[in-house]
Amino acid sequence: MNLVDRRIHFATLFAWLFFVEILLGNRCIASEPDPVSMLSEFLKASGNKLADVSSETFATMPLTKTQTSGALKLLAAKHAAEIQEARKEEHDAKRLKIDQWEMPYHVETFGQRPEKGHSLYISMHGGGGTPKRVNDGQWENQKRLYRLDEGIYVAPRAPTDTWNLWHQGHIDLLFTRLIANMIALESIDPDRVYITGYSAGGDGVFQLAPRMADRFAAAAMMAGHPNETKPLGLRNLPFTIHMGERDSAYNRNGLAVQWKDQLADLQKQDPGGYQHWVEIHRGKGHWVDRQDAAGVKWMGQFSRNLVPQKIVWLQDDVLHDRFYWLSVSPQKATERQLIKASYQDGKFTIEHSDPKQLTVLLRDDMTDLDQPITVDYQGKRIYEGKVKRTIADMLSTLLDRGDPAAIFTAKVTVQID
Repeated sequence: MNLVDRRIHFATLFAWLFFVEILLGNRCIASEPDPVSMLSEFLKASGNKLADVSSETFATMPLTKTQTSGALKLLAAKHAAEIQEARKEEHDAKRLKIDQWEMPYHVETFGQRPEKGHSLYISMHGGGGTPKRVNDGQWENQKRLYRLDEGIYVAPRAPTDTWNLWHQGHIDLLFTRLIANMIALESIDPDRVYITGYSAGGDGVFQLAPRMADRFAAAAMMAGHPNETKPLGLRNLPFTIHMGERDSAYNRNGLAVQWKDQLADLQKQDPGGYQHWVEIHRGKGHWVDRQDAAGVKWMGQFSRNLVPQKIVWLQDDVLHDRFYWLSVSPQKATERQLIKASYQDGKFTIEHSDPKQLTVLLRDDMTDLDQPITVDYQGKRIYEGKVKRTIADMLSTLLDRGDPAAIFTAKVTVQID
């Protein structure tokens, strides 16, 4: 074999070795476990429930951005199927029950269904602290109080007849279940859910809107009383107040003016937040002759933003463990606890945190999760690094709300010194 032939022989041999290496390399890549495929097979198996996914090994495997999209579709479809099977009867009966609390509700649909689904309006009746027949009458009135251009109008009957019938802790649970059912069984748009209420129902809006702000796109308070609640948590929830100028019982009119001033001051200090409209209806008492209907129409222009760049979270006396993209351990949540946080370009800043441990929930429409993130607390770096997307994190944020649009794909827990 001459020199030229040897060179051709070795070149051919090296080419074959390189080709074999590529084949083997691709075979190795192809043999790597795919958590989304494993999730798909698990969910297809008879008897497997969505809640069982968290105990599987694939639930904690890291996901790519593309895999995250596939996992989201599988989880959302399975969740909807389970709710359709388990809750169709209660949905058809228009009556929810959690523990001893029962909440029947009236439903009416208006307009053509938009491509993303109907909006949902939850409308709370007045009364409270009166005999059952009075509250029943107020419920009947609320059913007919507002008309919509588009949307599903739900007027629930409060489970109790107490003065605080719309802001006790079971209301949060019942409304969460109601919204989840409407997503799965009516295909509503979860980013266009609105809440309103008149008189005692307005009391409920004052209380529920700040503590459940990340469930709604906007809120309209009609002729109610705020009691002890504060407006701080409304930073990312458009809020309108409608009050009769002469509605002086319990100083409702005076407190409405105070809230108008407070919201204006908050917006002045933080121009990116606290969008509001306060209307004091001249010459009107507790009944404003349906002029408040303008507030219901006003809400419809807004859609929910689940990942606002700034959060102000003030706990109420009814505690929550998650608010937008922050969460705290239920054991560490306390009344009137305050957290202020923001983010930009993968840099998260905790300005204030009463709890000493805080979890930041993450997803790719907030920041590129293929890149490291940082978390600072009052100028001190308390976390730096990459986080992994997992099915487990997606599942936990789906099951606690029943809202596929509110799924987060990753999280990091930090200690506050």
